[in-house]
Amino acid sequence: MTHEFKEIVEQAIENQQRGLKSVLATVVHLEGSSYRKPGVRMLINETGTMTGAVSGGCVEKEVVRRAQSVFTDGKTKVMAYDGRYRLGCEGTLYILIEPFAVSDNLLQAFHENLVLRNSFEIDSFYKKGDEIFGDFGSVVKFKSGDSFDFGGKPDKKLEVFSQELQPLFRLLIIGGEHDAVELCKMASLLGWQVDVITSMNDPKQLSDFPGAHSVIGQSPETIDFNGLTENMAIVIMNHSYVQDLRYVVKLSRHTVRYIGILGAAKRRERLFNELFDFAPDVSEEFLESIYTPAGLNIGAETPEEIALSILAEIHVVLKEKEPFSLRKITGKINV
Repeated sequence: MTHEFKEIVEQAIENQQRGLKSVLATVVHLEGSSYRKPGVRMLINETGTMTGAVSGGCVEKEVVRRAQSVFTDGKTKVMAYDGRYRLGCEGTLYILIEPFAVSDNLLQAFHENLVLRNSFEIDSFYKKGDEIFGDFGSVVKFKSGDSFDFGGKPDKKLEVFSQELQPLFRLLIIGGEHDAVELCKMASLLGWQVDVITSMNDPKQLSDFPGAHSVIGQSPETIDFNGLTENMAIVIMNHSYVQDLRYVVKLSRHTVRYIGILGAAKRRERLFNELFDFAPDVSEEFLESIYTPAGLNIGAETPEEIALSILAEIHVVLKEKEPFSLRKITGKINV
């Protein structure tokens, strides 16, 4: 969710620079089932260009049509979209539509929050109804204590949909070859913050890794892993067993939910045995966080396919799911 809101903020700024007004649509309540859940957002500018989505593509045109009055008179409103008679989604969406402008102070606070990797909260005040107007609106609140209204002062006695957005999920890639580049590109498409560590002997630039947040050259001897959190994953893809082992020994002092290592399955036992030689106090929890060979068994062969299999494995680990085909499900998908 955070990366979607980040894209919305960036697009709103671009709209402002072009002299275009923006309107924000937020799903604040759902009765029944729908493709997406409350908390999803979509930005619309005066030309009808959309950033983000509130459904699978079926609701958006109606939201754009209904948003025109907000562009005209600046009045925030709530609309209802009953998908039972149009889409077979078995649900009714209540969508808050409000003017959206990004002040310099909001932009600065938001960027600082991203850098500090803090969570933040968005409260949306509304009333259930269709095409109703009122003192509705949203407020974003940061850990620093700063808070900002999006378009006006909402009545905080109304119903409220509160959402806490976590820091961008972080992926640390250790390696600089073509497969690392593909993993970086695909992870950035998911909205993850991707940082890359390459060899000092073969330094790479930020431009070599599309979508990366940072690219630095370091060695296992000089690297400092302080600052690692559970809200991240690490993938080691050096194609060197000795280098891999050195990095794993350094990492054994930290807690990370997923550490993926490329390589053949026969290396796994050797890696664990030699890890105990260099880090005899290594915890069972740390060993459980290591996935090697990294990735799900989807028959991956190319760098792109390998990247897909690794990202899929990271995702199921984070969601604590066992992967299987959705065709086996007879009830709700997301429970």
